[in-house]
Amino acid sequence: MRRKLVVGNWKMHGSLAQNKTLLTDCITKLAPLNNADYAVCVPFPYLQQAQSLLQNTNIAWGAQNIGKFATGAYTGEVSVGMLKDFDCQYTIIGHSERNTAYCESDENIAAKFMMAKNASITPILCVGETLIEREAGVMYHVVAKQIDTIIALHGATVFANAVISYEPIWAIGTGLAANPEQAQTMHEFIRNKISALDFAAANGLKILYGGSLNPQNALQLLVMPDIDGGLIGRCSLNANDFEGICSVAQSI
Repeated sequence: MRRKLVVGNWKMHGSLAQNKTLLTDCITKLAPLNNADYAVCVPFPYLQQAQSLLQNTNIAWGAQNIGKFATGAYTGEVSVGMLKDFDCQYTIIGHSERNTAYCESDENIAAKFMMAKNASITPILCVGETLIEREAGVMYHVVAKQIDTIIALHGATVFANAVISYEPIWAIGTGLAANPEQAQTMHEFIRNKISALDFAAANGLKILYGGSLNPQNALQLLVMPDIDGGLIGRCSLNANDFEGICSVAQSI
């Protein structure tokens, strides 16, 4: 059975004072929870603070994006080497909020995915469909396309020791979560797609649910066989809510 993983995505929230309070509370609350893995992905300016506070705890840290080039004249980008300077264990790749704002292509996302993999930083690849796409019944095609580019360029084996987060775009930040059956069906589809090409990679791949997961619905979702944890937005900004989800994850 795959070990559960719960990752907080702070998005564009935080300050030095707020972060210290939040992380200190999370360290205390999560310290006894040893049956799952936990991480927070913080804005770039706070990576050093996260590293300083979280090292030697059971909470890992990471970034919310990564540049697709190793170095160069790319104003505003952050390279994998910079993330390595702060011992980042994770980076989010291809989150829909970035895709919407900056029109990232599947090829750009694939390049970032491999940049992280080659640096031994675990990529958290975000995939998902809009409400219009789900209502049109093309959600599997949409999600498959987001994965296919990586497979075509790099093969299915690259998903070994990686993370995919299924994020129905219609559920992110809305309070409307996919029901457990909807989520499980998509997670199973993703795993089967990769398993058809590389069983070992698919079996070890962690697939998180990332659409308004909260302490109230966590148990219903996380008991599903192909849901290996959660990518948590707003509830990761509240230590009690984050602990509630992590407690469920470590109990399964």
